[in-house]
Order: sequence, then C-alpha cells, then structure tokens
Amino acid sequence: MGDTIFRLFPNERYMDLTLVQYGREQCSPNHTFGPAIRNHYLFHLILSGKGVLLSNDSHGHTNTYHLSAGMGFLIYPAQVNTYIADETHPWEYAWLEFDGLKAPDIVSSSGLSMDMPIYRSRDKELSEQMKEELLSIANSEPHSSLFMIGHLYLFLDLLVSSSFNHTDLSAGKLKDLYIREAVTFIEQNYYCSTITVEDIARFCNLNQNYLGKIFKDSMNQTLQHFLIYFRMNKAAEFLKHSNMPVGEISKLVGYQNQLNFSRAFKKIFGLSPAAWRKENQLLPKR
Repeated sequence: MGDTIFRLFPNERYMDLTLVQYGREQCSPNHTFGPAIRNHYLFHLILSGKGVLLSNDSHGHTNTYHLSAGMGFLIYPAQVNTYIADETHPWEYAWLEFDGLKAPDIVSSSGLSMDMPIYRSRDKELSEQMKEELLSIANSEPHSSLFMIGHLYLFLDLLVSSSFNHTDLSAGKLKDLYIREAVTFIEQNYYCSTITVEDIARFCNLNQNYLGKIFKDSMNQTLQHFLIYFRMNKAAEFLKHSNMPVGEISKLVGYQNQLNFSRAFKKIFGLSPAAWRKENQLLPKR
C-alpha cells in the first residue's frame, strides 16, 4: 500500500446518503491543507501521529484544536478550515466525504457540530469497529456502489454510537450530558476572570457538590483543575499561532494579573510563556 489512497465515488443516484470521495494518507512533517471550504461533510480519523486543526465555528471565529491518534474531526459544508501535520510526529489519517438528505440529522445525532467538531471515543470497542468500517472503505479497491453505501451506513452508525458527544440518553447517560454541559460552559466562558465552579453548576442546574463529584469520577480531575488546564491550553494555542503579547494572552484566558498567569502556565508546561513560545511557535502558512 502506498502513502496515499484517494478515490472518487462514481455513483450519485443515492439521495439519502452518498459518498463523494474517500482515502487515506501518511502526511509529511508540517504538511498543510487549506485554508479551504468543502461542499459536503468531510470526516477524518487520525490513525497515528499528531496535528492541528484550525476551524471556523458557527460565529465565524477560528478555533485551534490539537489532535492525536484515535481522535477525529468533522468539517461542515462551507466551513473554513486548515489542518497541519505535526513537525515531529506527522499524522496519518483516513477520511471520507459524504452528503445526502439524512446527513444533517445523522451528524447531529453524533453530537458533532461546527462548534464541537472533534470526535472522541466513549467506547473503545465501538470506535475500533468504526475504524474498521472506515478503513474498509478507504483501503478497498472500487466495489459496487451498494457495497460502498452499505459500509457508509455502518460507519455512520458506529460514529454516532461511539462518539463521546452522542446525545442519545436512553442508556442512562445523563451524567455524561451534565459533564458535556460543564465543559461547554468552560469552553464558552474561560476568558472570564470571575468564573467559578458555582457558576458552572448553576448553568447545569445541578448541586455544586454533585456536579463536582460526577465530574471528578468521569474526568479524573476536579472542575477547577480542568478549568486551569483548559485556559493554559488555550494560552498555548495563542502563543504558538500568534504574535500577541503575553500580557494580552493572559487577559484572553481569564487572568488579569500576568504574573499569576505566568506562574500557572509554568506549573503545567514547565516553561515560562515566552520560553515556551520560543520553542513551539508555529504560524500558519499564508
């Protein structure tokens, strides 16, 4: 098998769901695709290595996501995106582009969206089955259109079932929903310096102690710890992909005092923000 497989789906008679193109690629270091806009849904599953996705959300803001093996990302029609392979451990991924009348509802059921485009597995066995279905499409020689569409349906069913953001509550996944709501609140308000655990619990309509317990049990860290890590990872994204002053980045991630920000950053990354930027800065190609 070569480093890259790319094929177009030759049949457009399927209206509910259809393939557009599919393939697999081992990228070279720093390989960049984009900025680009797709006409259909495009899903990538990372098989090995690491990379970065820059993707516009529903408000037109560009968000940066650091991704690794086992994760995936969904690109929406008309969404601006760029993705970059890691310099040291460039990713290999398999992808498929699809569309159809049922595509929006299926994507919605997975919990993925323009604002939450990252696939994370909540069930290792199901995600392995999903990977097998995707690879059966990406690696295969051209088969009949019915064969390919059948595997597309199986892949999407497993994508929905295995996604951490899956919204089906019939299996008693209310705790997962509360945790997702807490994470969503942090994602949307991390820049606010006055955010508290009590604010997060109020947003979720839960008792503060109960939310703290189920979050710690599920995520293996406290809400406060997760908030700090989220802010520092956002700061690292700004440091790596912009030339903004450290003081400005400090305020963007909820720290009015730059000294407190620098201490928190060094505690997690082992370097001051300026030193970390010097070693890791990577501005997107223009």
